[in-house]
Amino acid sequence: MSVAPRKSLGQHFLVDENILGVIGRLADLQPDDVVLEVGPGLGVLTRFLAQRVAFVHAVELDRRLEQHLTGIERVQVHWGDALKLDLSRLDPAPRKLVANLPYNIATPLVAESLGELQLTSWCVMVQREVADRFFARPSTKAYGAVSVLVQLASERTGFHPVSREVFRPRPNVDSALVAFRRTGPGVDPRTKRVIEAAFGHRRKTLANALALSGLAPRERAVEALAAIGREASVRAEALAPPEFVALAEAL
Repeated sequence: MSVAPRKSLGQHFLVDENILGVIGRLADLQPDDVVLEVGPGLGVLTRFLAQRVAFVHAVELDRRLEQHLTGIERVQVHWGDALKLDLSRLDPAPRKLVANLPYNIATPLVAESLGELQLTSWCVMVQREVADRFFARPSTKAYGAVSVLVQLASERTGFHPVSREVFRPRPNVDSALVAFRRTGPGVDPRTKRVIEAAFGHRRKTLANALALSGLAPRERAVEALAAIGREASVRAEALAPPEFVALAEAL
C-alpha cells in the first residue's frame, strides 16, 4: 500500500476483500443501480461495485489516491469534501449509498443524505457505536438526534459486525455494516432544527434545551409539550421519533 492513511481524514482503508460479499448482499446490488460511494480509499470496494452495478459516483477528498481510482470502468471520481459538494447534482442520480465511510464524517453525511438526496437505500460501514446510534431506542444512552433523523426516514434491513482486521491501519474501535431503506422523506428543516436543539443540551429538560438554543421561549416550549401530552420535565431522549414531528408542529 503506497499511500499512508491519514488520521486527520478518518481514513481506515478497506483491504480484506472477504467482507465484500457481505456488503453486496446487504446492499442488494442490482445491475441497473447507480451507487454513491464516499471515501473509496484504495478502490477495493469501488471495483467490486463497478463490476455489479450500472454506475458508481466515488467521492474522495485525498488526491494522493488518484492512482488507485483512475481508469475504473463505470466509475466517475469526484474530488472534494462530500459534506461540501452538491451531491444532488450528480448525473445519473445515485439511488444507493454504499460505502466504508471515513469515521469523521459518517454521522453528518448520513444525516444530510436523508434529506438532500433521493436515495432509496444505504449500506454503510461505520464505527460500531455509530451503527448502534442510528437505530437506538428512546431512553437509551445511544439515542440522539441522528437516531431520530434516521428512523423518521428509514427502517433497518441488515446489520453485520466487522472485524478490525479488514482495515489498514487496524482501528482501535469496532465497526459494523448497517443497511437501511427509505420509508419516508427526510424531515423538513423546521423539524430538523427542533430535533438538533432538543439534543443540544442533554443534561437539561427538553423545554430548557429548546430555550437555550433560542428556538422557543421556555414557556412556549412547555405549552407545545403539553399539546403533545408530555410533561414540562421531560427530556429529549424520552420522546419517540414521531413525537418530534408533532412537537415541531405544536411550536
